[in-house]
Amino acid sequence: MVTIQDSCVEFNFYRPEAKEVFLAGDFNDWQGGDVSMSRGKDGYWKASLPLPAGEFKFRYCADGAWYTDFAAFGVEPGQFGLDSIVRVPAPALKISKPATTEVKIAA
Repeated sequence: MVTIQDSCVEFNFYRPEAKEVFLAGDFNDWQGGDVSMSRGKDGYWKASLPLPAGEFKFRYCADGAWYTDFAAFGVEPGQFGLDSIVRVPAPALKISKPATTEVKIAA
């Protein structure tokens, strides 16, 4: 499962029996040991990454076996099986109203 808050992407992977879990994708050149995930007491492994706007492919590696996240934004065929997809939207532009100032002219 993947959630996005601003430009921070949180990856959650349920594998309570795993000893170690890593996150790999085209955002880190598929380096399997580069992004380690932390195990929670609930059995979910978590990792948060700041990612720029765009579409990224990724997979989880738990104890040497690769897994696809079917709860992500979709899946696509990859070189070694199905890759999960995460889409990070471009930040919304915030347009603020200019401050109004009242000018009093003395007569």
